[in-house]
Amino acid sequence: MAFVTKEKIFSREFFLTYAYLLGGCFVFALGAVLFAEPYKFAPGGTYGLSIVFHHLFGWRTELSALCMDIPLLLLGIYFLGSRFGIKTVICTFAIPGFMWLIHHSYGYEALIPNDALLSSIFGGIVYGVGIGMIFKSRATSGGSDIIAMILNKYTKISLGQLVIIVDSLITFSTVIAFDDWKLPMYSWIIIFIEGKVIDMIVEGPNINKTMLIVSDKVDLIKEKLSTDIKRGGTIFEGTGIYEGVERQVLYTVVTRREMAILRNYIAKVDKKAFVNVMDSNEILGEGFKSIDE
Repeated sequence: MAFVTKEKIFSREFFLTYAYLLGGCFVFALGAVLFAEPYKFAPGGTYGLSIVFHHLFGWRTELSALCMDIPLLLLGIYFLGSRFGIKTVICTFAIPGFMWLIHHSYGYEALIPNDALLSSIFGGIVYGVGIGMIFKSRATSGGSDIIAMILNKYTKISLGQLVIIVDSLITFSTVIAFDDWKLPMYSWIIIFIEGKVIDMIVEGPNINKTMLIVSDKVDLIKEKLSTDIKRGGTIFEGTGIYEGVERQVLYTVVTRREMAILRNYIAKVDKKAFVNVMDSNEILGEGFKSIDE
């Protein structure tokens, strides 16, 4: 994976990265033991398949997953090179280790008994936090993702599509194993919520808005922006396609609250203005998040 990096040992970044990594592995293990495993949910990955084996044959979920993850890790290194690094190795052993501890200290009962829907919702949240923390440490948990990476190398199918295909096959295995069409539906709820939570953990909540403003009153809008809202921006020249008239375009990034204030002001001073408001997942630089974080 291109995003896998090495941190200077014993530096602040080193401790923060591995705190995210181990914390993510623990939270992922909680999601598997408390929410997915008791209800036979299989939300993709080797752990989803291991949950199926657990209920079919009585095999321990963490041991089954470990037995699959180690060969997959070796296959990944053979076909793709040693791109995964120590972090993926740690994930391979930390997640089953944490699951073993949770099983021995808590047991196998669902945290939310007799409510599969609520368990799938909270399972998606917990899974998402765990995987998001692992991604935040710039690592990969390995497992079935390695299969997708290998297939991606030798086919023209995108990595994202391959991940969906592999995980969907694992999810559908619950229908074959348990003859229950509700199980993959619950697993899809987990996968959907998990994806949304991962985005929030990795990118942060979408509290910032990017605004492109085309107006004949740019000077007034600029004054409002810099004086009252205390934000900067960039002004550049643009030419309209239909009329061929040159106009100034103001580009700025603001919070949701600031966007509402500026939009209302623009409506008062120039009702013919054109305003494009876009979500901004990550803003780096002065006044926002530091660019070196």
